[in-house]
Amino acid sequence: MYKSPATITTHTTASSPRPHILYIVDVTHADGSISQVARRYSEFVELHTTLADKESLPPKRTLVTSFIPSAWADDRPIAERKAGLASYLASLLRSEQNRNHPALLAFLSASTIDGAAKLDLEDALPSTLSRKAALQAQQVLKAQATQCSAAAYYPDWANDTNPPQDLDFSKFNILLFAFATPNSSSTLDWDSGATSTLQTLVSSAHNSGYGTKVVISIGRLDGSYWFSQAVGSSANITTFVNACISAVITYDLDGIDIDWEYPGETGAGNLYSPSDAANLLTFFTALRNALGSSKIISAAVTDLPWTGSNGSPLTDVSAYAKVMTYANIMNYDVFGASSTAPGPNAPLGNLCNNSSLPQYSAEAAVSQWTGAELPASQLVLGLPLYGYVSESTKTSLTDFVELEGFDRERERAARGMSCPLPRERGAVQSKTKQENKDEDAPNALNGAHPRKRVPVNVAQDAASGGVFVAENGYTEGWDNCSDTPFLFDTARTTVVAYDDTYSLGDKASYAKSAGLAGCFTWSLDQIFRITIMSCKMSYGLVWACCERETRIRRGADEKGR
Repeated sequence: MYKSPATITTHTTASSPRPHILYIVDVTHADGSISQVARRYSEFVELHTTLADKESLPPKRTLVTSFIPSAWADDRPIAERKAGLASYLASLLRSEQNRNHPALLAFLSASTIDGAAKLDLEDALPSTLSRKAALQAQQVLKAQATQCSAAAYYPDWANDTNPPQDLDFSKFNILLFAFATPNSSSTLDWDSGATSTLQTLVSSAHNSGYGTKVVISIGRLDGSYWFSQAVGSSANITTFVNACISAVITYDLDGIDIDWEYPGETGAGNLYSPSDAANLLTFFTALRNALGSSKIISAAVTDLPWTGSNGSPLTDVSAYAKVMTYANIMNYDVFGASSTAPGPNAPLGNLCNNSSLPQYSAEAAVSQWTGAELPASQLVLGLPLYGYVSESTKTSLTDFVELEGFDRERERAARGMSCPLPRERGAVQSKTKQENKDEDAPNALNGAHPRKRVPVNVAQDAASGGVFVAENGYTEGWDNCSDTPFLFDTARTTVVAYDDTYSLGDKASYAKSAGLAGCFTWSLDQIFRITIMSCKMSYGLVWACCERETRIRRGADEKGR
């Protein structure tokens, strides 16, 4: 007689976020040991959907429309459902097609219940849920499902400066741990010590009480060499998907982020194929089938959609949207460093209509991705916490020249830029203190550092309240055509293009007005003093910083008049 390795003999109840039923699954392992996993009915439904199996689940009871307080006064309906779920599991484990499916194996591993985010009305105890309360709960869950995303990349090397246990998780919905990298075997490699840091990050986030999710980011610019091979055949895709699932289960992760730079192109000397974009979709589909619907699948993308087999950006990515959660737009590194024409790192838009790279800005990226049928609600806008240093004598970001008759305030108002500029921000401001010596300004940039990526505190000193102002011979300017700041010192032949809380605030306001899923920052190792961590990490994230900095700067301006 067949004996199922997974049985359900009992159930229990939990009280948070509302009273609900948990079915206790006894799992017998090959060595004879037994472990227990607590699952809600809705999790069985999700498993059934993921597997697309032909087995029968016990029927739903539509509590919102047919709730009768005395319906479950005894345990008979629960016992019926329990028996039906046990039979369903036994059928799956008898099936050669399903018994080793990653989704089923994950289902029978450690519980992953995380409170209200996964509560379904079918899980509730009817005797505690009135029709009115059920409708209210449904509205709350719907609101939670559409909550704006405040995300940040946490590189494994950030452990020294911002250890996971010191993070304020109230400011983040999602943290993307960077990085694991694909290897020649289509499995994953990790930097030394990375998995230990990841375990601490996951534990700290999940125990914080704020519901912060942790996603593993796979790839990076110099870690994308083997992506094309990993998705280049059915066998490799299966191996790669299994490696991703193994990481999710092993480290209790909330999803997978793919940072492939760039499909269909060589990127940093990577292997590539004209079929990369199509193969990536096949991989995403297989990954979604294995992960189920509750886990995050995201991708770090450029301002343009992926390159298709014809060498041009894809014009229809709707199939990707069906299996992905987010596309994280890396709207930065647009100009980098240049000795002849320093440009903005992360333009908000081509606001003067004269950029040499009009396709590379926040506004252009959103237009290009939504034009390719990826909903705005699945786009997350990247905000850089660093800048570029150019060896140059320029006193402006020369690719963006303000045209005669350009109305700065009208243009800002038309784009919903709610973060106010300080007094006369449109003109170059000099907040220098020439009397300061280089040795007296430890945070200042001494000498030129061509083609160097730097945190935003270079060439600046912290005024009262931690706000950065130009120091040590540097002059601060503002480029209206990209809506970004810059610093220059002609004596040092140095120009610094970066973002401050004004420009970040404008991009966050734009993301909100455009209906995006939210914003993310690169990255948490580049935070200095107050910047992002001391502000609310959401659409109000940079807005909170913006208000604070505006208040301090205005006070300083008025005092200095």
